Amino acid sequence: MSLRVLVLGGSGFIGSYLVEALVDLGAQVRVLSRHAGIHTPPLPGVNYHFADFTDLASVSESLFDVDIVFHLISSTVPATANLNPVADINGNLLPTVKLLQMMCDMGVPRLIFLSSGGTVYGNVKSVPISETQGRNPLSSYGIVKAAIEDYILMFSSQHGLKSLVLRVSNPYGPRQNRIGIQGVIPTFFKQIMSGEEIRIWGDGSSIRDYLYISDLIAVILRFASTDVSGVFNVGSGQGTSLSEVLSTIENVTGTAANVKFLPSRGFDVDKVVLDITKLRETLHWSPIVSLREGCCRYWDHAKSI
Repeated sequence: MSLRVLVLGGSGFIGSYLVEALVDLGAQVRVLSRHAGIHTPPLPGVNYHFADFTDLASVSESLFDVDIVFHLISSTVPATANLNPVADINGNLLPTVKLLQMMCDMGVPRLIFLSSGGTVYGNVKSVPISETQGRNPLSSYGIVKAAIEDYILMFSSQHGLKSLVLRVSNPYGPRQNRIGIQGVIPTFFKQIMSGEEIRIWGDGSSIRDYLYISDLIAVILRFASTDVSGVFNVGSGQGTSLSEVLSTIENVTGTAANVKFLPSRGFDVDKVVLDITKLRETLHWSPIVSLREGCCRYWDHAKSI
């Protein structure tokens, strides 16, 4: 791979794995991130720019002589975005629109944006959810992601930007840092390991689609080697309730959890399982790592650090 790439958020959970994979494939990699990764020191040969996404000068400098941009940056998560929707707009939506304008002005031809398959659809009558179903986000986080998708579509249709929107389910794996705020699986592991009480919003029946990090990176890399555009769901295609996730983790660790159930929150979606038929047919790909296998890998990693 001789691509010249910019990874926005390349020091984060998903970004750090993507940068490693791109380097292994021989890409020329540049990263724009607020700071170095907590678990991953800067890699030799990678051009790091440490700046905020709202710093237009740094974003413009990072875009110079780039073939493709991977947009993985988000300054909020669903639980925090609702607390300050204005900050969510200022920190994510507005900088992305400015990014799109700069890409068109500078002739950067291609964008791959990681959207949220878990929040843009909202509550639906039936699952699995296909890309053709209407979006009805319940949180500021999902509303901003949907708005970014729409702006990407506008710039693609009006300015010729080649774009790909990946509506990713719930990725998990080592290096997830926002324990307790985002990432049910690493949060449950940490709380079980430390003997903390596990708090579950609702009765544990809410269902999500969990995707191990290596499967997500494989999808992103496959798309990067194609000229495919459009919108794709990226998930396991399997739904698992919170109670089932916790039971799996208890089984893997051999430890019973101390669970407290709390009232449901208005912005939480009841059931999200993504229909990945379009993804399977386009890339001839299927997820490899089951939820249990992914939890075993996470547990092995957690015990080693």
